[in-house]
Amino acid sequence: MLNEIFPAAVAPSRRDFLQRSVQATAALAATAAWPGPCALAADNEPAPPRYRIGVCDWMILKRQRLGAFDRAREIGVDGLEVDMGSLGDRDTFASALADAAVRDEFQAAAQRTNLQICSLAMSGFYAQSFAERPTYERMVGDCLRTMQQMGVKVCFLPLGVRGDLQQHPQLRPTIVERLQTVGATAAAAGLTIGVETALDAADEARLLDDIGSPAVRSYFNFANALQNGRDLLAELRTLGKQRICQIHCTDEDGVWLENNKRLDLPAVKQTLDEMDWSGWLVMERSRDATRSRDVVGNYRANARYLKRVFQGAAAGEE
Repeated sequence: MLNEIFPAAVAPSRRDFLQRSVQATAALAATAAWPGPCALAADNEPAPPRYRIGVCDWMILKRQRLGAFDRAREIGVDGLEVDMGSLGDRDTFASALADAAVRDEFQAAAQRTNLQICSLAMSGFYAQSFAERPTYERMVGDCLRTMQQMGVKVCFLPLGVRGDLQQHPQLRPTIVERLQTVGATAAAAGLTIGVETALDAADEARLLDDIGSPAVRSYFNFANALQNGRDLLAELRTLGKQRICQIHCTDEDGVWLENNKRLDLPAVKQTLDEMDWSGWLVMERSRDATRSRDVVGNYRANARYLKRVFQGAAAGEE
């Protein structure tokens, strides 16, 4: 079944793309509504908080390492975004998660620490070109396959420096076509690809609409709006509830989130409440520049503040 959904990387023909689109449509029609990245709790389980707090494993210096779970628990988050590993000039990611035994170890560690793997990340595309790599379909397919094997619903795909559509607008048609191709595969498997771009919200909304796949959505990053002087709250409203699958709740390094004068998180929460959005807020940066090497201290302070704002947790709680 996995090989049928995630075929070997080949250049897709128009017929192949249309066939996958039909499969994706059939898969979606089989459900009452598109479930999105945040599935409801089972009848015998308590509902999860509306907002859950996560952290990227590569930013806590535990990229695709089992020790990331204990460190994340020490930091006090609800979940972990696990990276697919380095990419470089390889045909696909150097991912230990291709080994079933390793996947079992990761899932056992998640259960032991009472953490959820909230997403898988293809951070290799920060530096590599999604628009130009010939084996992109295999790369994304390997991530989607791993997601299905591990029960993860969302993956993170940054277009990065070499896919910056403000700097390289000529890449837009290729990026749209490629995201349509991998989006059809993701939709057929009930998975979501969260894309981070450098575009403002209006242009990103147009990009997603042109892609036209329910499985390709925005992985919104506060830092993109803040660093470019945009109105963060207006950007969130422009994209809207349906287009945003997850959020990197971060700014550039310098100060903790609670000391960041240009990021009003209570106002962000009010905006997201009004949008009726729910999901994962995943920490990436926002470290105190005076103590940049204190991994646990930085992220624990940010996690505590995020939980106070978004979950109503007392200041002293983990």
